[in-house]
Amino acid sequence: MPSRNPGVITQDWEPVVIHKSRAKGQDLRDPKAVNQALRSGAPIQTIKKFDAGSNKKAAPVVSVKKLEEGTEPVALDRVSTDVRQAIQKARLAKKLSQADLAKRINERPQVVQEYENGKAVPNQAVLSKMERVLEVKLRGKVGKQK
Repeated sequence: MPSRNPGVITQDWEPVVIHKSRAKGQDLRDPKAVNQALRSGAPIQTIKKFDAGSNKKAAPVVSVKKLEEGTEPVALDRVSTDVRQAIQKARLAKKLSQADLAKRINERPQVVQEYENGKAVPNQAVLSKMERVLEVKLRGKVGKQK
């Protein structure tokens, strides 16, 4: 059995200093912390962020001269009635719902609905996907079977 040291036992009484952790950035923005700092007279830094807290998208800048000349198109082109009817006929011939077609072309059902109602602005990529799934030509000569 090991023997214990019969010598003099001493204790170490050196002071241990525990430092308080620094305040995190989130804590510094807390209204309670800001009010406490104001009351105690501590310096507070405020920064105004550009466009902070707004979820608005900037409107496109249009020069006054262009507006006066009127060279810009007033309304965007919409899907023509021929394309609308071709999409509907081909979809019904394949016995697909608008949701099924949307799923196959990897778009939202609202997109297919807008194309069939004529409210959508034609997008060549979407029309290409529809052509591939429906096996109907929608661009160029409309309504021709492949």
